[in-house]
Amino acid sequence: MKLQPDSFDVQAITGYGPGWVGVNGEKIHHSVIIGSGGERLAWPVQRFDELGQEHFALLATVPAEVAIFGSGSRIRFPKPAWLAPLIEKNVGLETMDTAAACRTYNILAQEGRRVVVALLLEP
Repeated sequence: MKLQPDSFDVQAITGYGPGWVGVNGEKIHHSVIIGSGGERLAWPVQRFDELGQEHFALLATVPAEVAIFGSGSRIRFPKPAWLAPLIEKNVGLETMDTAAACRTYNILAQEGRRVVVALLLEP
């Protein structure tokens, strides 16, 4: 019995590796914000130590019920003060390494959830 359709109507992360992520087959080589509603924004950050509240404010501009932060090759947590823009919109943030964030985004998006993911792609 088939339980899942062959294709989905949302942006899918189709691959990832060191310094890149594939979105619907297109390779992206910079940090990016991807929303299940079709949003795709360049995320102007290259390293975790460059992150600040303004980066999470940009993430908060994408309508979502849950946000995911892919923190690079290892899990690193953002400072609580950086999350104020998301908290103001009542959006929860889950933090994980970028590979896990890609997989989790796909699962939630394919379930029809309003999800946004910010992927830190370090050079």
